[in-house]
Amino acid sequence: MVAGRRHKGRRIAGLSVVAFPAMSELTIEMETAKSSMEEIRPALDASLKEAFPGGMLKWRWEGDVMHLSGPGAKATIVYLDGRLVGRAELGPPASLMRPVIEQKISQVMKKAAV
Repeated sequence: MVAGRRHKGRRIAGLSVVAFPAMSELTIEMETAKSSMEEIRPALDASLKEAFPGGMLKWRWEGDVMHLSGPGAKATIVYLDGRLVGRAELGPPASLMRPVIEQKISQVMKKAAV
Protein backbone atom coordinates (compact mmCIF):
# COMPACT_ATOMS: atom_id res chain seq x y z
CA MET A 1 0.00 0.00 0.00
CA VAL A 2 1.33 3.45 -0.88
CA ALA A 3 1.60 5.86 2.06
CA GLY A 4 -1.48 8.11 2.25
CA ARG A 5 -3.55 5.86 -0.04
CA ARG A 6 -6.21 3.58 1.37
CA HIS A 7 -9.14 1.83 -0.24
CA LYS A 8 -12.75 0.73 0.39
CA GLY A 9 -14.45 3.71 2.01
CA ARG A 10 -11.29 5.24 3.38
CA ARG A 11 -9.00 7.95 2.01
CA ILE A 12 -7.26 7.91 -1.37
CA ALA A 13 -4.69 10.66 -2.01
CA GLY A 14 -6.42 13.05 0.38
CA LEU A 15 -9.95 12.39 -0.96
CA SER A 16 -12.74 10.69 0.91
CA VAL A 17 -14.28 7.74 -0.89
CA VAL A 18 -17.91 7.01 -0.15
CA ALA A 19 -19.45 3.69 -1.14
CA PHE A 20 -23.20 3.82 -1.79
CA PRO A 21 -25.37 0.75 -1.37
CA ALA A 22 -26.46 -1.03 -4.55
CA MET A 23 -29.84 -0.34 -6.11
CA SER A 24 -32.68 -1.48 -3.92
CA GLU A 25 -35.87 -2.95 -5.37
CA LEU A 26 -39.18 -2.31 -3.68
CA THR A 27 -42.57 -3.94 -4.40
CA ILE A 28 -45.79 -2.92 -2.65
CA GLU A 29 -49.11 -4.66 -3.27
CA MET A 30 -52.45 -3.41 -2.01
CA GLU A 31 -55.81 -5.14 -2.51
CA THR A 32 -58.68 -3.02 -3.75
CA ALA A 33 -62.39 -3.52 -4.37
CA LYS A 34 -62.21 -0.99 -7.20
CA SER A 35 -62.46 -2.48 -10.67
CA SER A 36 -59.99 -0.43 -12.73
CA MET A 37 -57.16 2.08 -12.65
CA GLU A 38 -59.57 4.62 -14.16
CA GLU A 39 -61.60 4.40 -10.96
CA ILE A 40 -58.47 4.64 -8.75
CA ARG A 41 -56.62 7.37 -10.66
CA PRO A 42 -58.21 10.51 -9.09
CA ALA A 43 -57.65 9.23 -5.54
CA LEU A 44 -54.07 8.19 -6.37
CA ASP A 45 -53.26 11.64 -7.81
CA ALA A 46 -54.82 13.41 -4.80
CA SER A 47 -53.06 11.17 -2.26
CA LEU A 48 -49.66 11.71 -3.91
CA LYS A 49 -50.15 15.49 -3.95
CA GLU A 50 -50.98 15.38 -0.25
CA ALA A 51 -48.10 13.05 0.73
CA PHE A 52 -45.43 14.76 -1.41
CA PRO A 53 -46.37 18.47 -1.49
CA GLY A 54 -42.87 19.83 -2.14
CA GLY A 55 -42.62 18.62 -5.73
CA MET A 56 -39.67 16.26 -5.12
CA LEU A 57 -41.75 13.38 -6.49
CA LYS A 58 -42.96 13.69 -10.08
CA TRP A 59 -45.48 11.44 -11.78
CA ARG A 60 -47.14 11.04 -15.13
CA TRP A 61 -49.67 8.69 -16.66
CA GLU A 62 -49.08 6.48 -19.66
CA GLY A 63 -52.43 4.81 -20.25
CA ASP A 64 -53.26 2.96 -17.03
CA VAL A 65 -49.65 2.96 -15.80
CA MET A 66 -48.47 5.62 -13.36
CA HIS A 67 -44.75 6.41 -13.70
CA LEU A 68 -43.09 8.07 -10.71
CA SER A 69 -39.61 9.55 -10.33
CA GLY A 70 -37.66 11.41 -7.71
CA PRO A 71 -34.04 11.82 -6.64
CA GLY A 72 -32.58 8.34 -7.11
CA ALA A 73 -35.93 6.62 -7.65
CA LYS A 74 -38.02 5.35 -10.55
CA ALA A 75 -41.29 3.50 -10.06
CA THR A 76 -44.57 2.37 -11.57
CA ILE A 77 -48.01 1.69 -10.09
CA VAL A 78 -50.46 -0.51 -12.00
CA TYR A 79 -53.82 -2.19 -11.40
CA LEU A 80 -53.51 -5.96 -11.65
CA ASP A 81 -56.19 -8.54 -10.77
CA GLY A 82 -57.86 -6.54 -7.99
CA ARG A 83 -54.60 -5.16 -6.60
CA LEU A 84 -52.54 -2.03 -6.92
CA VAL A 85 -48.95 -3.06 -7.56
CA GLY A 86 -46.12 -0.60 -7.08
CA ARG A 87 -42.57 -1.46 -8.16
CA ALA A 88 -39.56 0.78 -7.64
CA GLU A 89 -35.81 0.85 -8.10
CA LEU A 90 -34.16 2.97 -5.43
CA GLY A 91 -30.63 4.25 -5.86
CA PRO A 92 -28.87 6.86 -3.75
CA PRO A 93 -30.15 9.00 -2.15
CA ALA A 94 -33.59 7.29 -2.22
CA SER A 95 -32.15 3.92 -1.17
CA LEU A 96 -31.01 5.53 2.08
CA MET A 97 -34.61 6.57 2.78
CA ARG A 98 -36.25 3.26 1.83
CA PRO A 99 -38.31 2.84 5.07
CA VAL A 100 -39.78 6.35 4.77
CA ILE A 101 -40.52 5.94 1.05
CA GLU A 102 -42.09 2.52 1.60
CA GLN A 103 -44.31 3.86 4.39
CA LYS A 104 -45.46 6.94 2.45
CA ILE A 105 -46.16 5.11 -0.82
CA SER A 106 -47.99 2.31 1.07
CA GLN A 107 -50.20 4.93 2.74
CA VAL A 108 -50.89 6.60 -0.61
CA MET A 109 -51.80 3.29 -2.27
CA LYS A 110 -54.00 2.23 0.68
CA LYS A 111 -55.86 5.53 0.61
CA ALA A 112 -56.44 5.24 -3.16
CA ALA A 113 -57.50 1.59 -2.93
CA VAL A 114 -60.49 2.16 -0.61
